[in-house]
Amino acid sequence: MEDMDELRWWPVVGLAFGTALGFAGAFGGVAAFLIVLVLGVVGLLAGRALIGDLNLRELLGGRRHP
Repeated sequence: MEDMDELRWWPVVGLAFGTALGFAGAFGGVAAFLIVLVLGVVGLLAGRALIGDLNLRELLGGRRHP
């Protein structure tokens, strides 16, 4: 049941991130847009690492060893 509650927040998180990118692009230009985009991706990766859901081999496309 906990997974269902977590999944309900993803659209809200996406909406907030999209709104932040929109404001950055509208008021700060391309440089601000890119900074917000990069920091958002870093935050996403940090969050996934904190909950233990980050596998760098999958992320970077590394080879799998048997």
